[in-house]
Amino acid sequence: MSKLTHFNTAGEAHMVDVGEKPASHRQAVAEGFIEMQPETLNLIQQGNHKKGDVLAVARVAAIMASKKTADLIPLCHPIPLTKVAIDLTPEISNHRIRCQATVETVGPTGVEMEALTAVQIALLTIYDMCKAVDRGMTMHSIRLLEKSGGRSGHWVRE
Repeated sequence: MSKLTHFNTAGEAHMVDVGEKPASHRQAVAEGFIEMQPETLNLIQQGNHKKGDVLAVARVAAIMASKKTADLIPLCHPIPLTKVAIDLTPEISNHRIRCQATVETVGPTGVEMEALTAVQIALLTIYDMCKAVDRGMTMHSIRLLEKSGGRSGHWVRE
């Protein structure tokens, strides 16, 4: 196992120096789910929610959040993103919505945190917009599915 890179030799937290790393095309794909009552999912799908199009708002929130990751996670580098794609898929049989975020950049460090942040904020936005009708919604399984680029190369979840 590799050592933790966000600590210096004295054990203090620090931002990793990526200044000498070559820029490369990097991509990360993350996913997560929000489970809800069947009636809540139906309300979202029918577009009858009085706050508007829940999935459209969640998609925009996810994109905005991915661009603000460095403001939220103390040791993340601010990264110029070249692509953020958010796929929100209702899964009727499981009474849930699946969020998948694909984030890309060309730079010296990866975009895993941006993809994970996008997923979490999309799910939180769905929760926020629907909590008046379903406070029991559950977010879960937020995880990295795949990353590519950089020195560590291509990784895919088994």
